[in-house]
Amino acid sequence: MAVSESSKPVAAVLTTFRVLEEVARSQPVGVSELARATGMPKSTVQRCLVTLQHAGWLRIVDPERARWGVTTKPLGIGLRAAGEEGLRETAQPFLEELRDVTEETVHLSVCDGGSLIIIARRDSPQAVRTFVEIGTRAPVHATASGLALLAHLGEDEVDRVLGTGLQRYTSATPVARADVLAEVERARKQGYAVNEASWWRPDVSAVAAAVTSSSGRPVAAVAISIPASRFSRKRVRFYADHALETTAKISDAIQKL
Repeated sequence: MAVSESSKPVAAVLTTFRVLEEVARSQPVGVSELARATGMPKSTVQRCLVTLQHAGWLRIVDPERARWGVTTKPLGIGLRAAGEEGLRETAQPFLEELRDVTEETVHLSVCDGGSLIIIARRDSPQAVRTFVEIGTRAPVHATASGLALLAHLGEDEVDRVLGTGLQRYTSATPVARADVLAEVERARKQGYAVNEASWWRPDVSAVAAAVTSSSGRPVAAVAISIPASRFSRKRVRFYADHALETTAKISDAIQKL
């Protein structure tokens, strides 16, 4: 049966999404493996990969062996489709536990392009405490939450999220790309990020860790927000341990949804 002209674009889209699904299932994966798994010619697979890369859905995770993986874009769309409310509800009891044990304000944020969105907050019971409105956009490069998320991304994705210019918010804001990348690398090694210099908001410090999917992709970040007047380097390990424990619990809970 002849394929009508009108059905060709639909077939092309379906083919492209089939490649996307196979990459998500098998990542990191190469062209030859994808061709075998899908039964498509390598040239077709390569064309689909490049299309998905340009659209921001796929990235090369191993340049030496040309192996592909999925970016955070499908995950972000999935979270928005399911609604941020689901993530908030799942995280709520764990955020409250973290607030109670640290007695500091706790934030949950998600990445949206080159910035973060605060989607949940549990306030410190102390008289002097930090505060930020739900729905506030925060800079990725100048927050502990942003660095915690970037630490779970590949170099090409980090470059894309940081964009071409880094805005200054306080006198301590890192605006040189090399300085931000150094902080990202530090967060990778530690497993958490620390902002002790009030990069975004004056007189506010923070310790943050990332919530991840089963494949290790960052989904959200949990930050313990501390007035700079009360922040102590001696307490960083305490905050970090509890932040990591909380994000591990949230990660486990969302993977069971």
